[in-house]
Amino acid sequence: MNSANSEYSLESCIAIALEKNQQQPASQFAVEMAEAQHRQALSGYWPQVNFSGAYRRTDGRPNFIFSGDSIELPASTSVINIPPGVLGPGPISLPVSVPPQTIDIPDFNVELLDEDSVTGSLELQWLLFDGGMRKGLREQSRSGLEAAKQAARLTELEIIESVKRTYYGSVLASQLHQLGKDTLGRMEATLELTESMYKEGAGVVNKTDYLGNKVVVDSIRAMVATLNSNDIMARAALANYMGLSWRESVTPVDTEIKHNPLDLNLESMVGTAYRFNPDWARMEAGINAAKGNLRTRKSGNMPRIALVGEVHRYWNSLDSGLSTDENLEGWSAGLGIEVPIFDGYLTRNKVRHARAKLEQLKSQQILLSEGIGLQVRHLVVTLNATAEQYVSTKSAMESAIENRDLNERAYRNGLAETEDVIQAQLIESLISAQHFRVAYDYVRLVSKLELTIGRELLDQLAGL
Repeated sequence: MNSANSEYSLESCIAIALEKNQQQPASQFAVEMAEAQHRQALSGYWPQVNFSGAYRRTDGRPNFIFSGDSIELPASTSVINIPPGVLGPGPISLPVSVPPQTIDIPDFNVELLDEDSVTGSLELQWLLFDGGMRKGLREQSRSGLEAAKQAARLTELEIIESVKRTYYGSVLASQLHQLGKDTLGRMEATLELTESMYKEGAGVVNKTDYLGNKVVVDSIRAMVATLNSNDIMARAALANYMGLSWRESVTPVDTEIKHNPLDLNLESMVGTAYRFNPDWARMEAGINAAKGNLRTRKSGNMPRIALVGEVHRYWNSLDSGLSTDENLEGWSAGLGIEVPIFDGYLTRNKVRHARAKLEQLKSQQILLSEGIGLQVRHLVVTLNATAEQYVSTKSAMESAIENRDLNERAYRNGLAETEDVIQAQLIESLISAQHFRVAYDYVRLVSKLELTIGRELLDQLAGL
């Protein structure tokens, strides 16, 4: 793009700045980070399911050995009843004696698993009660997200304020440059007339008048060179705030600063400014985060109850030992509870710290409330005074233009002194420059007010 020959409106400059200024994506990334943290906090309400699997090979089959032992059997006598017809016609009872004896039991080796094993398990944990820990974390993350959004909104307002201030600053620099060139042109014309009248010897103009006029013209020529450089740098600064390269420069499409006075009511503005001020919204988000932190700290004294479950499956080629159907697969479910008993007053002091932090933020909110009110009051009072200055300087500029025109006419007809013409021309330039500066101050203050209370409220008050 050839910015040297390109003209942009204020709306176009703001749109480009919001797209290309590097502060904007940085604040958006902060919002995305806060959103991710908020989702992390919400994940605590969902059950946690984990799968784990493994393959293992050992250098041998694990086993279990039942150690051998000896059993001592004492001597005993027992009676054997023989039914009739075996040894005689009737039943016979015969006593049988067994001598004492010892029975040796050898070691018994039981193989538990094969060398190769594959395991897989699915574990479930669902926190049912935590004493407010998850709710506190959710409040903190949600407040952090809101604070990040307000920071992004503040960044956007700062970009808009910077672009608007620089845009109208460039318009002012262009006006002053053009005013300097116009003044220089009139002074050079007056110098030519003075030189002509001096050389003709009309008697009205002498050499001192001519030399004095020439000194003023040369001084103004030097000032115009300075105003030209200011004009160039102002357009380069506008391009910089828009996020363009340092090689670029932007020319505003406006050639003058339009004055749109606002009917501002101090009481109504201060009363509703807190709803739109980004700093106030961030302070409220910080207080809500502190409340969530306090809730989280208090949960340290509360029990935790969770539902736990597990499903497992093992694969092993051995069909004995531990490799049975009952052992290779199964499931379990139950409730787990954790009750804090004593932690060395750690939780108590965490709660005290969180509560003190909350009270500190509440006190800072009161100070911020007074600060915003005082800042809005200062801007409104200054704006009203600047609006009055605009009316006065405009009237003075119109009178100065008329006075300069009358003196130039009179000078051509030999009815005015050279000093009077030069003075009238300089006064017109000074009053015009002052009027242009007052117009710029007004739009700069309006832009500052937008940054303080938000564009939404100012648009409502302006009836837009």
